[in-house]
Amino acid sequence: MSAVAAPPQAMSTPVAVSGSRARIDAGMRLAALVGLWSSLLLVTYWWATGGGVQDLGGWGTGLTSTGRLTGLLASDLLLAQVLLMSRLPVLEHAFGQDRLVRIHRLVGFTSFTLMLAHVVLITWGYAAGELGQMPATLWGLTVDYPGMLLAVAGTACLVMVVVTSLKAARRTIRYESWHLLHLYAYLGVGLALPHQLWTGQDFLASTARTVFWWGFWVASAGAVLVWRVALPLWRSARYRLRVASVVPEDNGIVSVYMTGHRGGRIPAEAGQFFSFRFLGGPGWTRAHPYSLSAAPDGRSLRITVQVGGDGSAALRLLRPGTRALVEGPYGRLSARARTRPKVAFIGAGVGVTPLRALAEALDYAPGDAVLLYRYSGRLLFQQEFEVLAADRGLRIIGLPGHRRAPGSWLGDGLGSASDLAALTSWVPDIAERDVYVCGPEPWAADVRRTTQAAGLPADRFHVESFGW
Repeated sequence: MSAVAAPPQAMSTPVAVSGSRARIDAGMRLAALVGLWSSLLLVTYWWATGGGVQDLGGWGTGLTSTGRLTGLLASDLLLAQVLLMSRLPVLEHAFGQDRLVRIHRLVGFTSFTLMLAHVVLITWGYAAGELGQMPATLWGLTVDYPGMLLAVAGTACLVMVVVTSLKAARRTIRYESWHLLHLYAYLGVGLALPHQLWTGQDFLASTARTVFWWGFWVASAGAVLVWRVALPLWRSARYRLRVASVVPEDNGIVSVYMTGHRGGRIPAEAGQFFSFRFLGGPGWTRAHPYSLSAAPDGRSLRITVQVGGDGSAALRLLRPGTRALVEGPYGRLSARARTRPKVAFIGAGVGVTPLRALAEALDYAPGDAVLLYRYSGRLLFQQEFEVLAADRGLRIIGLPGHRRAPGSWLGDGLGSASDLAALTSWVPDIAERDVYVCGPEPWAADVRRTTQAAGLPADRFHVESFGW
């Protein structure tokens, strides 16, 4: 597809963008970071003042003391991990799902590593530093100490979650299976609580510690129950979304149109996504995340999906009138992240769907928004984009073909110019824009490297990937 030129304009008035929501979100990210590190320092301080440092003087007592510290830090990070993925609105708005998932993985793997260190060091310490005595000591701790059998079961659940979260494992299992297994993380956290309260004196040694740990547990459990269970059920009952029609697009892509009940306005923004459960057949118990492909009007939604796994394949068989349960809206790939009057949208394949909604909904002067779209075959939403080009002055640059080489995000039909040279030729002021990107993770990473090389600040690169 060649570039679609905007209609001639004698003058255009720049759109005023306040960026106030982006500044609030930046402050919240800083507050969350300070809060996490403060909690880690606090539990470390309590460990030190409870004799943890003095116990380091002996071999056996030093192992036990270090095991206590790793257990405290693991517990703190485990609860922080639950909060990160509880769909807490302040965190959703500040970080967005893409960044939350990355932080969740980092915190989760760190917590898991500390938990394993806790088990090994505590057992070794109780065995008086004798490696040969560790199996018998571990067995004794498991069967004789209150809550330990539950803790072992919880650890097994967390091991299963961590193993299936490794990239190699995620490539070999379906999304539906991974999502079901990942729910066992909540069971693992819940099973660890009795052990900590019955045998972990560091949790109950003072009123302040008791309040801290119980407060953290209650806040984490409450966030999950409210934002992941109660609120989605309430919103689904209020919106009463039903399938209006299912429209085939091209190359195994379908669009699902949904309408809601007149009494409930859907508070979504263009660029965001929902997790959907369609009550029209098997598999309805598993939620699937899909971005909106049209600007929401408060009464209806449209998603456009590449048919792949079981969940997306079932969309083709949906009948009008099928009820939809929803969680969301989620994501920060929206006007919330915007700080500049000019914008650039960069998408690949079906990843153009949220960018299509943003191009419709955002305010911009003619010529101040540009879409760079890599595609193979027919351009998705071609007629809709042509209308946006004619009516809104959206500039469209097609990037046809498959990725031309590893490390390049351009199509193989664009010649030999480097990614950076091509980007700065098409959009010379790319460093002065907000850049919205959606596509596969490796491809989006290549786009990030190119925009950074062009001088774009990291906080103006807004991405939504297909990773899970």
